[in-house]
This record gives sequence, structure tokens and C-alpha cells, in this order.
Amino acid sequence: MIKNYKNIKVIAFDADDTLWVNETYFREAEHEFAKLLSKYETENKIDQELLKKEIENLKFYGYGIKGFILSMIECALELSNYQISQKTIEAILNIGKEMLEKPIELVDGVEEILQNLQRKYKLIVATKGDLLDQERKLERSNLLKYFHHVEVMSDKKEKDYKKLINHLDINSSELLMIGNSLKSDVLPLIKIGASAIHVPFHTTWVHEEVSKEEESKTNYNTVLNIKEVLTLF
Repeated sequence: MIKNYKNIKVIAFDADDTLWVNETYFREAEHEFAKLLSKYETENKIDQELLKKEIENLKFYGYGIKGFILSMIECALELSNYQISQKTIEAILNIGKEMLEKPIELVDGVEEILQNLQRKYKLIVATKGDLLDQERKLERSNLLKYFHHVEVMSDKKEKDYKKLINHLDINSSELLMIGNSLKSDVLPLIKIGASAIHVPFHTTWVHEEVSKEEESKTNYNTVLNIKEVLTLF
């Protein structure tokens, strides 16, 4: 594994499930959604149909809670054969609003890491999701003071990272990404000549999972928790 980061100038952090807890709230919301539709289908079938609807809608709504809410409503209409009540639709909207109002729970060790790394490196946030929601979470997290730049990206593919690198006016070899998703925060970076550190979170959205074969072909570091990042420098 690559353990030498001597050329790094900029360190980018993913936000959701890297800086703070996020995916856990989606699993809770899915469970509440399944309870609302329990008379129409099993929870497993509802979960499957909701995932399909979310992925289908990414091209329309992008990533984030608002797109998730719209996908839940569409899924509810279809699974109920358009018999769902207005009261149930209101309950679905309330699930989404509760998600948007969740308190920010920082991942253990995050602030310590940021305090240490900002002394030597330029730190940025590179995250997917809804712009308003991500800006609000960053503000409430009290972490903004550590970051030179915040980039809310519509997606995290190679072309998106190349655009970010051009904006930062650095070489790809001078960027290190730290995040919980192999698909979004690690593999695209390695493919364009940047570096990445994988910090797994205990819950991962199925859409962000990658095959074992693809995972094994990529050269990157993995730490069990974000506090271990400092041991690599």
C-alpha cells in the first residue's frame, strides 16, 4: 500500500459518514416508510422497490434527502396502485423533514484530525448531495473553520474530480481524498493519479458498494477509524 504522502498539498474530506453520521438515518427512514406501507407489501419488497426508484431517479433529483423523499412518494403511489391516502403522503413528507432536522453527530475523532492536518495541508470538503442541506449541515457541525473550500458535487466520478483538481490548480498527485465510500471516495481518485484513504462506516448504501474484484485491484490505504489517519503521515 502507498504510505508516502510527501507530495500532498490538498486533503479532501467526504462529509456524510466521514465527518458526521448520515446513512444510519436513511435506514431508519426506510424502516418507517415500510411500516406505513405494510398493508401493501413486505418490508423486504418495499426496500427493494424503493432502492430501484432511488437509482432510477438519480438522473432527475441527484443525491440527498429531498430526492429520497420524492422517491418514497413515487414508490408509495406505485406499490399502493395509487390508493395511498393523503395522510400517508403527509407522513412520508414528515419522515423527510425529520431527517433534515437531525442533529449533527460528528464521527469520533474528526475534529482532532482536522486540527492536526490543517497545520500542514489545505483542507477541503468534497461531498455529494443537496447543496442547501450540505451547507446547513456544515454550518451546524462547527467544522467550517477548518476548510479552505467546500465543493458540493452532483456526482463523484473521475471527470468530477478532474474538474475539482483544475479548480484547485494542483496536480492530481497532490490531492488526497479521505472518505467512507470505495465507489465515490477512493476508486475514481486512484484512477486519475490521486491518493485516497478509505475509512469504512458501519452502514453503506447498496448503490455505493463495489465488487471484491474491483476493490482488490486498487492501491489505497484503509483505516478502521478516522483517528488512525494520522498514523499514515
